[in-house]
Amino acid sequence: MSGILRVFVLLVPILLASTQSTQKSLKCGTGRVVLIIPAFQPAESLLDVVRSVAGSGFAAILVVDDGSAPACRPIFDEVQQQAGVRLLRHAVNLGKGAALKTAMNYALVEFPDLDGVVTADADGQHAPEDICAVARMFGEHTDALVLGARAFSGPVPLRSRFGNELTRTVMRLVVGHRLTDTQTGLRAIPRGLAERLLKVPASGYEFELEMLIAAKHLGIEVLESPIQTIYQKGNPTSHFQPLRDSMRIYFVLLRFGFMSIATAALDNIVFYILFHTTGALPASLLGARVLALLFNYTLVRNTVFLSHATHKVVFPRYLLLAAANVCFSFALITSLTNLFSIAVMPTKILVESILFIANFAIQRDFVFARRTAETTPA
Repeated sequence: MSGILRVFVLLVPILLASTQSTQKSLKCGTGRVVLIIPAFQPAESLLDVVRSVAGSGFAAILVVDDGSAPACRPIFDEVQQQAGVRLLRHAVNLGKGAALKTAMNYALVEFPDLDGVVTADADGQHAPEDICAVARMFGEHTDALVLGARAFSGPVPLRSRFGNELTRTVMRLVVGHRLTDTQTGLRAIPRGLAERLLKVPASGYEFELEMLIAAKHLGIEVLESPIQTIYQKGNPTSHFQPLRDSMRIYFVLLRFGFMSIATAALDNIVFYILFHTTGALPASLLGARVLALLFNYTLVRNTVFLSHATHKVVFPRYLLLAAANVCFSFALITSLTNLFSIAVMPTKILVESILFIANFAIQRDFVFARRTAETTPA
């Protein structure tokens, strides 16, 4: 028995040394990437996350205390003592998006040669090796947005599984992204996109959805790195409020529809007034469409598709689509009213409802999407 005990005593230091060696050998970056961890009312899991990636090659680890209660101060004090960690604080809770922007701004100012940043959650849902895998993939594609994509297998909370599935479906239809995981907090963000995101007004969980939309319309490639799906029982450290935060996220997507409905309402009101005043279908269509275009172009470009491409590039495409739309609309309205003796106004609404999906897809992927050759310095 004493012999077994002696062997055990000899093996313990070796096993500990082996574990420490494995942690130290974790290589996440080349010093041109900063890791950002936003935290609100964190548990000990935050300290575990920081310890696991400290000294693994990041230029710095920025932990943001997003207005946590004084009871969390000991955790942040211990986090701040870890190698390479810098602690940023909000006086009050401003939201995950605001915390990410605070850290991004700090990173871009303090590290002028930075390639980009990696973001990870504070609740232990991202394994150290997955954080490093995302950072390494980004190191090979520094102009791309890299997402740590969960497979959602095993015991995943229903709200997380359902929320991601719904958002993924809506994103595919509305924005054109075919992604496995649209709500992942593990991301590698290129410098140019990070600079652009500082101007995005969103401050909550919807900020991460805005990021995907901005990447789409800046022509930034989106890559996915498979990661583990890790959830604590009951997901106790999550501050995601299903009803409130889901409404914020889906409003980002629904604004596409809201803007189109507003434009259609203006177009139809003006058309109705002109047609009942003059009785001239072509002139009424043209007059209503010109006014609707002036209204729609500015709002869609700046508010919906977030396009910063120059007017000389975007506006001709927009006018070409509008001209084609008027011609199709006129031809279909004329044909349907002549063939089926339907009133002009309901026919117009029917025709343009049919054309809506095609118009949106063309605006999304042709008119307002920036090509690589059109990219200009931020």
